[in-house]
Formats: sequence, C-alpha cells, structure tokens
Amino acid sequence: MSKKVVTFGEIMLRLATPQYLRFSQTDSFSATFGGGEANVAVSLANYGVEVDFVTRLPQNDIAASCVAELRKRNVGVGNIVYGGERLGIYFLETGAVARPSKVVYDRAHSSISTIESGMIDWDKVFEGADWFHWTGITPAISASAAAVCLEACQAANKRGITVSCDLNFRKNLWKYGKSASEIMPALVECCDIILGNEEDAEKVFGIKPEGFDVTATEGKVEASAFRSVCQQLMERFPRAKKVIITLRGSINADHNTWGGVLYDGEKLYSSKRYDITHIVDRVGGGDSFMGGLIYGLRNYADLQQALEFAVAASALKHTVYGDFNLVSVSEVETLMGGDGSGRVAR
Repeated sequence: MSKKVVTFGEIMLRLATPQYLRFSQTDSFSATFGGGEANVAVSLANYGVEVDFVTRLPQNDIAASCVAELRKRNVGVGNIVYGGERLGIYFLETGAVARPSKVVYDRAHSSISTIESGMIDWDKVFEGADWFHWTGITPAISASAAAVCLEACQAANKRGITVSCDLNFRKNLWKYGKSASEIMPALVECCDIILGNEEDAEKVFGIKPEGFDVTATEGKVEASAFRSVCQQLMERFPRAKKVIITLRGSINADHNTWGGVLYDGEKLYSSKRYDITHIVDRVGGGDSFMGGLIYGLRNYADLQQALEFAVAASALKHTVYGDFNLVSVSEVETLMGGDGSGRVAR
C-alpha cells in the first residue's frame, strides 16, 4: 500500500476579474480558492494519490467553504488547525497579448501568518507519510510561518520522509525584515528534491546561467544552459538528489512555450517542449508541474518519463480555469503519447 503525501502552506480566496477585464473595468469577481501547496495537493488527489493539506484557517464560513472545496477534490483536511483572524485574499487581473497579468495580495494578518511553533503535531501529521512538500511562499509570509516550515522539514528528515520544495520566489511577499537569501538556505538544506524556474535560483541564491535574460526569451529557452544552475544548487545543498528547472518561454501573455529539465547529479534530462498558444489560465502552472513530478517520481522508474509527465500535466493546466489542475492520469498520459489534438473524446 502506497503512503501519503503531505503538503503545508497557505490557501487563499482568489477573486479574479471576468475574462480579460481590468480591475478598473469590473463590477464583479469570480471567487475560487488556491495556493501553491494546496494546488499541488489537488493535483495529486486527482491522480489517485492519498494526500493531506496542512494549514491554519480562521473559524468562519469562508474558511469552511474552502475546506469543503478541498474535500470535494479528495484532499485530506484532518490535520488543518484553526485560529487567527482571516483567510488571505488575492485579486487577479488576467493579462492579454502584451499586457501582463496582475496580482494584488490582501493577506496581512492571515491565520497562517500568525501560526506558531508547536501548533501542529508533526509526528501525528507524518504518520503513514513518505513525502512532504512545501514552497518558498510559506517562509515569505512571516517569521513564525518560516519557523513552522523549518520545524516540519526537520521532523520529516528525522522520519526519513522525502522532502521536496518549489523555490517559488515572490519578492513582494518578503516584508518582515528578512530576505529570502537569509531564510531559505536552512530550509532548502532539508530537501531531497528542489524545483525552481528560470529566475528563482538567481533571485534567492545568486545562481544563474551565464548570458540568460528571462525577459528576452522570445519563447526560446535552451535547456542545456541550466546544467550549471542544477550543478551549483547540488553543490550548495548536498542533500538534494534531484534538481528540476521549469523552462517558460514567454512570447506574450497568451502564448508561451513550456518545458523542463531534471538533473540527478550525473545526467541532465530534457523534456519535450510544448507550444501553448491560447492560454486559459497560467496561475498554478508551476504547482501543476510539481504535482505531476511527485506523481511521476513515485510511479515511473524512468526519470525521463517522470519529467515528461510533469511537463505534460502542466501544459494541460494552462487550459484549465482556476488555480487547481483538474486533469486525470489518463489525460496526461494521452498528451505524453503525442495526442494533443483536442478532439472530442467519445
């Protein structure tokens, strides 16, 4: 019997303008829920993996609706703790063509930002678990959230549980007097699997491929350029067994190329590249990649196949509205097999 995956972080209420309206144009917002680690949990639940999402929520009807949504997606919610003032909110304005999307956060004093060490019984949480996932968003929220995240990583290490992280650098979140470069190293030192994008390693650790400019890709991102990034991350964090970089080439807000590389200390695996021409929703793209990667590493002996599953899963996420990637294993494997026709399945 396979063991469960545990993810830990903040989930928020997402309020998005309809279609491509700007904030100044809309008189209504579409309400859904999302957050890095919750998005990963939903992906895994869709693939049939037993998964628990751990967070801290207020005791009110909005939080209850959030928990109901997670239950609907077959995510375990039994280890969520309650207290604090509020659920965080983020507002989303979807970009188009040359106009980028915009996100405005309203998450000050959220319940998880005031979480304290000892509030979560990690021994209880990790019973029956063999994988723990967190992202760089959680330690950015507050000093106490960073401390609890480190507490979780250390507890997982003691139990021999695989620990994965998505560096997920968000410069606008680090507001409590510490920088990502000060806090993140101690957390990443606990990790067996490290995921980042083209700029995370540079922004957090000062590691970058020479001559690369994320703002000038014109849709072309050379996988081989990131071998040195993976090697440097492994040298800095020797516990890491695999480093993965997602490669997004942004032609405009509606048209991206998408792929990834995986380095296991010896070989650099490079995925198929997808040309995503009509993006429905790119929010949660990296989280859907991570969910696919965790599934792939747990279910395929071949690292190339695990990487291809992650990239295909994430390519499909760009066609799904909301933060959650609501696709099945068979749908991902169909795309992996080369069928991207979108023909009606009968």
